Amino acid sequence: MIRSMGFNISSVLPQPTGRGSKWDDDDDAPQVKKPQGPAPVKKEPPPQGKRAGWVPRALEDFGDGGAFPEIHVAQYPMDMGRKGDRGGNGTVALAMDASGNIKYDAILQQNRTHKTLIQSTAKELVAKKAHEMDVAKPDDDAVLKSTSETQLALEKIVNGKISAAKVARPEINQRKEAEYIRYVPSKAGGAFNSGAKERIIKMHEMPVDPMEPPKFKHNKAPRGPPSPPVPVMHSPPRKGSQKDMADWKIPPCVSNWKNAKGYTIPLDKRLAADGRGHSQVVINDKFAQFSESLLIAQEVAREGITARIKERERQQRIEKEKKDEELRQLARDARMMRTGAMPAAPPPAAGAGAPSPANRSAP
Repeated sequence: MIRSMGFNISSVLPQPTGRGSKWDDDDDAPQVKKPQGPAPVKKEPPPQGKRAGWVPRALEDFGDGGAFPEIHVAQYPMDMGRKGDRGGNGTVALAMDASGNIKYDAILQQNRTHKTLIQSTAKELVAKKAHEMDVAKPDDDAVLKSTSETQLALEKIVNGKISAAKVARPEINQRKEAEYIRYVPSKAGGAFNSGAKERIIKMHEMPVDPMEPPKFKHNKAPRGPPSPPVPVMHSPPRKGSQKDMADWKIPPCVSNWKNAKGYTIPLDKRLAADGRGHSQVVINDKFAQFSESLLIAQEVAREGITARIKERERQQRIEKEKKDEELRQLARDARMMRTGAMPAAPPPAAGAGAPSPANRSAP
């Protein structure tokens, strides 16, 4: 009736957001094609014979096929065989302690067992005192309770291992009786079955050796990382002084014997590498006394040498005078013998006393 009056309700209502229906009012309107973007280009690998230097990197490089055997690189079509992150994105869930504080050390316990001991707080690094620990001796009720709990825990472990052994090796407790089987051969005659028409076979299980080694090898998983070392507590960083900075200046290693490259090394670098500037000269207090003693000994030795030289010269002079006197006496005797006179008696030796009167009056 509204359409007959010239009023279209579709002009008042908003355009539908979903797909149109065949019962819409504008079915008779011409359908306008929506503009479409460019069709996605499907990436294909290069054809055979034109793959020189080409390496598949993305999943689209493989197309709909598998790996390329002529390209000698690791290939993972459809990510088959790739070792990806199977443990999620590695984000640690936010955890709180009993006091409601955020446990920032939860990341340290990731991928570790409960037996791993990690010292992550300063409180754990402080040594406990004896009076802080509960060292009181338990009473009888606590001892009996702890004993019963320990016994139940041990029995649970033992019973679990026994039940597992029964399931794995039922022949331990279940021993089957021997079975007798009647065997009738299909061919009868003297040439078959030694001429017997039938045989009785006794079938029983062989006993199991409890010391038999295992028939299957179980590869043990590698042991996890041990507990990390206890962190070393350092003092807060301090601002370095000029002296500390100078002490950290390490001179270059310069050899005084080898210079294979033939570099021109400054003299100050050589002296710095020698290390003589870092050593402090320490003079002993008795060094002056030692030097004075050496000087005194030197003077005494010189005086002794001078005295010996003078005595040697005096002895040589006396010896020379004695030889000169002997030569003069010989010359005097020779002159008197030429003249015919008697040679005079030799003078007395030096140091000898005057002649006595008896000797003087003797003929």
